[in-house]
Amino acid sequence: KDFDIQHEKLMHLIVVSKDLSYFDHLHPEYKGDGLFTIALNFPAGGEYKLYADYVLKGASKVVKNHTVTVEGEKVQTTPLKPDENLTKIVEGKEITLSFDELKAGTDVTLNFNIKDQKTGQPITNLQPYLGAVGHVVIISENTDEYLHVHPMDEKAKGPDAKFMTKFPKSGIYKIWGQFQHEGKVITVPFVVKVS
Repeated sequence: KDFDIQHEKLMHLIVVSKDLSYFDHLHPEYKGDGLFTIALNFPAGGEYKLYADYVLKGASKVVKNHTVTVEGEKVQTTPLKPDENLTKIVEGKEITLSFDELKAGTDVTLNFNIKDQKTGQPITNLQPYLGAVGHVVIISENTDEYLHVHPMDEKAKGPDAKFMTKFPKSGIYKIWGQFQHEGKVITVPFVVKVS
């Protein structure tokens, strides 16, 4: 019944489609007595995986996952392919992901460099998103592995946002970086291969 707040919320709910093409990061409302609720609008029929990420009072973080099947017309699924280019344009921002080496079981620093797409100028006034410079969620291709990564320097304002993590196994993973600029949350996806 008792939960600790982590990054400004009692629960972070991550919703992905089975092929990881759809992603949402939500915050269910606590109704008391261990019950959290949220209204979800799934974009299409098919299988989705839900990850509830929370902290019991005075204990460590818990992640529970659950698969649901949604009725309705399914969309064409596309297999995950590692990105050849790790620079993406999202909402007028040019975001480049860099790292040393992606090796299972080894600490790796993921660096997101954020620039203005039009001017090429570095963005140095990122706003805190849920109390930090950004959040990163990483899910393996088979959806078995889930990592919710917090920044190394929560107070950073850009253009670099660094996150340290460790991939549990080799394989293909999808990474979503979430940042806030001028009141708008930007979600940028990357697909990588871990050796």
